[in-house]
Amino acid sequence: MSRQRIINLGLPKSGTTTLGKALAKAGLRVADWKVHEGQSRGDALKDEFVGTLFYKGYYGTGDPLAQMDEFDAFTEISTISKGLSIWPQFDYPLLSAIEKHHSGAKFILSARPAKDVVDSMMRWSNLGSRRLPNYSVPGLPVGFGTTIDELERWVNGHYEFVRKAFGGQENFLEYQTDDPDAPKLIGDFLGIELPWWGRSNENKNNAPKDATKSKDE
Repeated sequence: MSRQRIINLGLPKSGTTTLGKALAKAGLRVADWKVHEGQSRGDALKDEFVGTLFYKGYYGTGDPLAQMDEFDAFTEISTISKGLSIWPQFDYPLLSAIEKHHSGAKFILSARPAKDVVDSMMRWSNLGSRRLPNYSVPGLPVGFGTTIDELERWVNGHYEFVRKAFGGQENFLEYQTDDPDAPKLIGDFLGIELPWWGRSNENKNNAPKDATKSKDE
């Protein structure tokens, strides 16, 4: 059996950090958003974004995980910051390449109701109000995502894509972040016990939710 690798296809603000912390406390090596100091040998990958490394591996060797052998799980794989907009969870050819090269790969969709995801995005720095409308994002070209309704449609569209692509497969699990049985569902799916479950990177900002078209500069 090929080594188990875990890839979360959830969007930002859908419990990705909580999942990463839970898997880390279960003894797995987790890359969440980017590789931090001390996480890679000799800090060779320090400050590299997970999504960037996926594409370097994919286009360099055909294997998106080629440069990330040190890690068991990848819980936040998108990046939208400082001119970069990278979303591997929307890229079916890349995800299929992971399955091809890693037969033990398992895919997870951490999901929340779209209205809750968008509400949190709108209160998280300028993610929902500036970056998403002003960066080119799969399914959300520049100039779209300027309203709550548009962002909710985008979130729901991503969920539908993932369900169409992976639904019914033995290597796929979708869970709702507010499901009290989520830790057991995840643990059973991965064949491990999760010693911790809670809320990590919780959004406590109560700033207004109005979207704007301002540039993220």
